[in-house]
Amino acid sequence: MNTRLKKTLLNPRVIISLVFIVLAIVAINPDLTPEGAAIRSVTLNSSANLAGITSPTATAPPRSREVVLAMNTKPIKDASDYNAFVAALQLNQTVTVRTNKNTYLLRTKPLTEIIILNETETKIIAERNLVTNETRNRTIVVNKTLDRIIGVEDIGLKVYDAPTTNIRKGLDLQGGTRVLLTPESKVSADDMDLILSNMKERLNVFGLSDVVIREAGDLSGNQYILVEIAGANEEEVKELLARQGKFEAKIGEAVVFRGGHKDITYICRTADCSGIDPQAGCGPSGSGWACQFRFAITLSPEAAEQQASLTKNLNVITENNQQYLSEQLLLYLDDVQVDQLNIGADLRGRAVTDIQISGSGTGATQQEAITNSLTNMKRLQTILTTGSLPVKLQVVKTDVISPSLGEEFVHNSILIGAIAMIGVVVVVFLRYWNLKVALPMILTMLTEVTGLFGVAALIGWNIDIAAIAGIIVAIGTGVDAQIVIADEALRGEKQTVEWKRRFKNAFFIIFAAYFTGLVAMVPLLFAGAGLVKGFAITTILGISIGVFIARPAYAKIVEILIKD
Repeated sequence: MNTRLKKTLLNPRVIISLVFIVLAIVAINPDLTPEGAAIRSVTLNSSANLAGITSPTATAPPRSREVVLAMNTKPIKDASDYNAFVAALQLNQTVTVRTNKNTYLLRTKPLTEIIILNETETKIIAERNLVTNETRNRTIVVNKTLDRIIGVEDIGLKVYDAPTTNIRKGLDLQGGTRVLLTPESKVSADDMDLILSNMKERLNVFGLSDVVIREAGDLSGNQYILVEIAGANEEEVKELLARQGKFEAKIGEAVVFRGGHKDITYICRTADCSGIDPQAGCGPSGSGWACQFRFAITLSPEAAEQQASLTKNLNVITENNQQYLSEQLLLYLDDVQVDQLNIGADLRGRAVTDIQISGSGTGATQQEAITNSLTNMKRLQTILTTGSLPVKLQVVKTDVISPSLGEEFVHNSILIGAIAMIGVVVVVFLRYWNLKVALPMILTMLTEVTGLFGVAALIGWNIDIAAIAGIIVAIGTGVDAQIVIADEALRGEKQTVEWKRRFKNAFFIIFAAYFTGLVAMVPLLFAGAGLVKGFAITTILGISIGVFIARPAYAKIVEILIKD
């Protein structure tokens, strides 16, 4: 027996298989008892963000992500511990957050709502429709407002239980939002690359990091973009992704500047130069309320020169004792005018880089109007930061999966997989009544599954429900191939020539089935707008690992155990 074992372990095919398993386990990097709450994303300008905590990159392996281990010396063992600690935080409380990479000190901020009172007051404001370093004061009458503290603002971390492996879970298994979009018109490969990179930047700017964005298609030649986001608001994401985001500021029909890094070098997001407009404020609008927002931006020198060129020949008019130019600065978003700003007369022909952008939001109540106004402001700031898409996108389909349902999928998948493997082993043993055939078959199945997960972890491929179906198919084809090998081995004779001929026949059948399966999977890479791509790729990887690594090793092990 020792001789057979030594001969088996020294066989090149078996050595290749063992090395492959070891490398796969290293890539998976398992930890059965992880502790802590892994950071999924960090909200911009939140307490955590201001303390220096940043969102992980989308390509970061799960086990390499930053994990919260303790808060104010209290151990954080999982996401529920984190949520319980955060729920008990008090206003202006100092919190020490210890992670596996650093220690951060942050302070909680108040969560407020703006209440507009029926009383009025006079205010002296700096009059600027087009913001410059020069201002003029004006006295206005406005409604009094009251900032009421209604709680403690969330510190800005979205977390989940620390991962046990580097295997990435698809949306079906971890919960989140899936959006399928299609361009309104066919786009070139270069434009598609621009769309994908722009969308990734938008989602990152918006504070979403656990994101998968990829191009997809179908057999009819239709173009699609598949976006999967863990732990995101459905409506917010749909609006942000589908909007083309073509922002233009015009004087007459001439464009002064556009959204994007080329024309806009800085966008204010802090409270001192962005938020609800203190001059316009909020007021009744129809059957509801409307609120005005404003924020400052800085133009590039080229855009400022364009503005100077377009204003140098304009006339000056007087309105309410104020002098303005005869043309206004018109703001367009996706070809729809969203606002218009008067241009001070003293700015005629001057290359001014600092200006103010404004807009509005509505709601049934004043608080809803404030919330919608600030949401619109944040969305516009994001679009100005990232620029516009080459073409408008339409939402084809949206799926929302709860995290609890994803966990149930994982548990059921593991249970069904274990039952399937046990069932196969029992059937094979009853068929052959030979442990020399059945036990190596179990090891071979484990090799194929471990190798497949290892490759998926290495290339960053997400394992979802479709991928699990592909794994089951790969295991099934592997069992078929091993049965062919076992049948040929048990029918063989001890002569070397006969063994070689038997295994040559077996592998002819195996490779024929392999190439048949490969050809069958290729069309699925492009079918269903890419939604079954995971099934196709996982199946191809699984049967390839089996044919080129696991099954040759199985054939050699069976030969050594039965031949002598």
